[in-house]
Amino acid sequence: MASYSVDPGDPDASYLSFWREKHLCTLTTLRPDGTPHVVPVAVTYDPGARLARVVANGSSTKARHVRAAGAEGAAVAVCQVDGRRWATLEGRAVVSAERERVAEAERRYAERYGRTPRPNPARVVIEIALTRALGRG
Repeated sequence: MASYSVDPGDPDASYLSFWREKHLCTLTTLRPDGTPHVVPVAVTYDPGARLARVVANGSSTKARHVRAAGAEGAAVAVCQVDGRRWATLEGRAVVSAERERVAEAERRYAERYGRTPRPNPARVVIEIALTRALGRG
């Protein structure tokens, strides 16, 4: 079986390039009963910080699932696919409402997706401390 493991802090150029293209992604969190909850999201990837970021409404189900995991964070995965290319980032997620962190997530979102998210005073950022990356960029 082929290995598609990537160092999340030092991806190769094609993997990183794929994460800089505009793609809809999915975020998988776990419900209290352990079943997966998969939703479409916009994701930004910061290999230097070993972080992926998702902007969200603070009352969203995804944010509630992450908060429910407590201070150690929730095990999550984000994924994107384009034909035969695919990429998955895994790690521990926490929710932050700190204005500076939300603003950084919004800036990165605008950079990747070509538009600034509409104002939302309830916006939070789901920050994923990356532990694993897989894929074929």
